[in-house]
Amino acid sequence: MGCVMGELSAVNLILFVSITFAASFVTGLAGFAFAIVAAAIWLHFLPPAQSTVLIAAFGLIVQGWAVWKLRHAIRPVRLAPFLRWASPDSLRFGIGVVLVAFSLYSLIRPRLPSAGEAGHFTDGMIGTLNGALGGATGFAGIVLTIWCTLRGWPPPEQRAVFQPVGVFVFLLTALFLGGTGSIAPGTVSLFLIGLPAVALGTWAGLKLFGRLDESGFRRVVLVLLLASGVALLLHLR
Repeated sequence: MGCVMGELSAVNLILFVSITFAASFVTGLAGFAFAIVAAAIWLHFLPPAQSTVLIAAFGLIVQGWAVWKLRHAIRPVRLAPFLRWASPDSLRFGIGVVLVAFSLYSLIRPRLPSAGEAGHFTDGMIGTLNGALGGATGFAGIVLTIWCTLRGWPPPEQRAVFQPVGVFVFLLTALFLGGTGSIAPGTVSLFLIGLPAVALGTWAGLKLFGRLDESGFRRVVLVLLLASGVALLLHLR
């Protein structure tokens, strides 16, 4: 049974709200990483099942808000090949190593190889791989984020691809959890408590995103990808 509000101390409630704000801010800024930031702290005082429900619910709001803000940059023809899903065996170690290596290399060597000439077939393959690794690692959108960086699209167009995919994944997760009765009563209370922090954090992150140039956005994405890879490797311990 999930954690109810009465089981959380005042300190944990403050931590919950603070980390919810931080995760929303980072996602509003970079377009991903809500789960990375939130789970790192939440799992110290919330059960994994409850954290998963909250990440799916809040993630759907944050990603949905950002997608609406970036709606003019969305190109359905470009987006369609990436909306694929698969369920592979665990690949946590492999993708963790790749993320760390790619991020460190890209931070040290500013000029990345370009995939600007890739076509819809390649995009479709990346979409399938993204779904597979998302199912295996729990970090949906990581491969797609790297691919959008290599494609050389401007930041709004990158986010207009990987954030709608994030909405799709969070929606599927929320529907699955709701359908299996995995939402404990205390989760609803925590969701309502966290909503203002989600709104404020997302708003602040989107505001700062509007002030970033392409180089700044790229550095933010690479640092968060590096953190994702480290988180995956630490999860194996």
